[in-house]
Amino acid sequence: MVTNNEPTKIKHLPVADQERMVLDEAALNSAKKTLDQGAVTPNYGPWRTDIIKLLNDSLATELVCVLRYKRHHFTAKGLASSKIAEEFMVHALEESAHADQIAERIVQLGGKPNFAPDSLLQRSHADYDESSDLKAMIKANLIAERVAIEAYSQMIALIGDKDSTTRRMLETILSKEQEHAEELSDWMTE
Repeated sequence: MVTNNEPTKIKHLPVADQERMVLDEAALNSAKKTLDQGAVTPNYGPWRTDIIKLLNDSLATELVCVLRYKRHHFTAKGLASSKIAEEFMVHALEESAHADQIAERIVQLGGKPNFAPDSLLQRSHADYDESSDLKAMIKANLIAERVAIEAYSQMIALIGDKDSTTRRMLETILSKEQEHAEELSDWMTE
């Protein structure tokens, strides 16, 4: 457990008309002493718990998306269904990889990834869908991708420079969700 919940204080010392950047020596020394914390240094400050909560909710979202895409993969019927069903499985596997990344990051931050099935839907930003019509499946998945895009965009803004590693991971996931949404949107117009 990080004992110091204060974020690192980066110092800016005046030099003529500009500032010099100087690292916080106390935070560097603290990083040397809290070895049991792995990657979690005092720089994470009071936001670590909030970030873990946001990530666990995103983990639930990704898991619900995996389940929805897999259901749609196995139940898609219609003229164009085989090609689209294949893509549903590709999306399911990519969402599963996102879930794995998020779970790993939660552990790196000293948290516990919440895979509890009984609360997935309550924690998920996206809905599960049991549509049997191919167009309805595409629409449900597009809605879920748009919700994920909005959630990840908000998380990236909230996290900002508080946790650059998590922010970069979320930016990568966001990019893939945007690709999914574009593909689904194209299918809606076919």
